[in-house]
Amino acid sequence: MKKCNSTGVTFLSGFGAFMLLLLSSCSSETTQQPQTEYESMTVALSDVETVEKFPATIRGRQDVDVYPQVSGKLTSVNISEGQRVRKGQTLFVIDQIPYKAALQTAEANLSSSKAEVASALLNYDGKKELFNEKVISAFELKKAENALMIAKAAQAQAAAQVTDARNNLSYTVVTSPCDGVVGTIPFRAGYLVGPNLSSPLTTISDNSEMYVYFSMPENRLIELIRTYGSAEKVLETMPSVNLFINDGSVYEIEGHIESISGVLDKVTGATSVRAVFKNPSGLLHSGGAGNVGLVKKISGIIQIPQSATYELQDKVYAYRVTDGKAHAVQIKVNPVKENNSYIVLSGLNVGDVIVTEGVGNLQDNMEIKLKNNKR
Repeated sequence: MKKCNSTGVTFLSGFGAFMLLLLSSCSSETTQQPQTEYESMTVALSDVETVEKFPATIRGRQDVDVYPQVSGKLTSVNISEGQRVRKGQTLFVIDQIPYKAALQTAEANLSSSKAEVASALLNYDGKKELFNEKVISAFELKKAENALMIAKAAQAQAAAQVTDARNNLSYTVVTSPCDGVVGTIPFRAGYLVGPNLSSPLTTISDNSEMYVYFSMPENRLIELIRTYGSAEKVLETMPSVNLFINDGSVYEIEGHIESISGVLDKVTGATSVRAVFKNPSGLLHSGGAGNVGLVKKISGIIQIPQSATYELQDKVYAYRVTDGKAHAVQIKVNPVKENNSYIVLSGLNVGDVIVTEGVGNLQDNMEIKLKNNKR
């Protein structure tokens, strides 16, 4: 029979006691750690302002294509692309020599016709005296009168030709139809130009104020009319609008809605809207693009911070707290970029308590402690 080693038993007993003491110490330390507290809020109805953005195109107040009214060779181009010009300023000059010659010929014809009128008048006066003395018949007098009328008609025609020739000569100097900025200039001195050009000599854009065009859905238009009372009231009292330009920034000057088309597009069902923005610095250019931002007020909705949510497989969740435990609930939302929040469409009810910070550290059905409950 083997004997037990009393020394070994004593060692094992001491080791076991040591381990129990260690585990007891660890367990004590674990239970003594403070529990994390989470920020929370009570869901309630609120009013919110969102900004609706509509794609828009930018045009100058006047974009006037400049075409020549007479044919000829360009003798000078007096402007450069991008130059600011005034109304009436000379842009181009077309060869004037043939038009000066035409004017001289027309003026000479007018002088000749005036002389013919004078001769016909003398002849008529003489015939009239002879008729009164019963020397000639009424037929002879009538012939003289008709000759005078023909001479006067020829004079009027010659005068019209002078006016036409003078106008054509003036058209050889192509001037700016308005104040604005010069666009591209595809033609240079020496080019043969005329009224039937496929493209204009240039385009003058009045950029002092810019027209910004965008389309508004019919439902949104109806909503505005109901809010303000009529289409006229919409134009009179609607708040200012913003323009988001292509670099992503907001244009520094607010604009206003100037007109709303009364006819809906047959294809899109939308109406055309025009907003006006002042452009003193010339930052906006005709032909540009951007987005018009309209403020939309929404009443009686549930709004929560985006920090109170997390995404899983393209679905949005929040943690609703009941009986001291966090329960994950799927919610449907619309983002509000202006204040990094969500409008909740479904999944939460008024009075629900949700966690607003640290949701990434939570698990479903986890016991938690709340602090600073916001309403």
